[in-house]
Amino acid sequence: MKLCTILRNGEERLGVLVGDTIVDVAASGVAGAPADMLTYLRGGEAAHAAVDGVVAWYGSADASARAACSVAVADAAFCAPVPHPTSMRDGYAFRQHVEAARRNRGLEMIPEFDEIPIFYFTNHQAVFGPGDIHVQPLHCQQLDFELECAIVIGKKGRNIKASEADSYIAGLMVMNDWSARVLQMQEMKLNLGPAKGKDFATSLGPWLVTLDELADVTTSTPVGNHYDLAMKCVINGQDVSTGNVKDMSWTFAQIIERASYGVTLYPGDVIGSGTCGTGCFLELNGSKVYDPAWWLKPGDVVTCSIDRLGDLVNTVVLD
Repeated sequence: MKLCTILRNGEERLGVLVGDTIVDVAASGVAGAPADMLTYLRGGEAAHAAVDGVVAWYGSADASARAACSVAVADAAFCAPVPHPTSMRDGYAFRQHVEAARRNRGLEMIPEFDEIPIFYFTNHQAVFGPGDIHVQPLHCQQLDFELECAIVIGKKGRNIKASEADSYIAGLMVMNDWSARVLQMQEMKLNLGPAKGKDFATSLGPWLVTLDELADVTTSTPVGNHYDLAMKCVINGQDVSTGNVKDMSWTFAQIIERASYGVTLYPGDVIGSGTCGTGCFLELNGSKVYDPAWWLKPGDVVTCSIDRLGDLVNTVVLD
């Protein structure tokens, strides 16, 4: 199932994809149908069943009833699938990216990478979907994209074992972790991790794709699933980055195990994979793929894509 959040009549509404149409779930009138994404995620099996009921109802409804609760994909105003995450963590799971970034700074690979699936907290109040990304002048000093995959937690849990953690995942999304590198590099000299270099925007979308849709590209292991999903970034029509979600050195399940140690995870928590290999200009410029260095500027159109998960298209806009 492909779920989304669309702006309809001035409200953020939970939508489900049926063919080339998005059905406004609650507007269907089906009993128990959740109106928004967080209500769906918190509603558990009852909410899932209600959305299944909406899809079934839509298949047999008359044309006027369908028209009253649906919009064509091409005409929809997409928000982030989870527009108001309860929290947002971002991992560091792709070895290729970590090795290249360290090598470009003259550093050896750090052994702790293989010991713990590290993550940091980012700003869950600055989440955007497809469309314009508004930035300030300081952000444009080496403005960067980061091509990632993200999961959203679908049920409450604490001290979750990796062997069980995939059952806590409601679905996968495309993620772009926008980065202002000059701000980031300045603040990281103080050893508190990225903050102002990251907190202005994270993009998610266009869909939250449930795991049942990915069964044929999923490989299960004792420490969690790997997903064979090609990743790509295109900027202004030019191919820039490629990767695959299956190349994560740490699984999402392992990241969940680490994140939930002594901590409760809640429906609506979002966790990013971290940047895939070649998935940002910081890595590409440092490796001399682009010389002179290439950074984003106002007017640039950035398309982050993952097979089955869709195309997340954003335009950089200077305020």
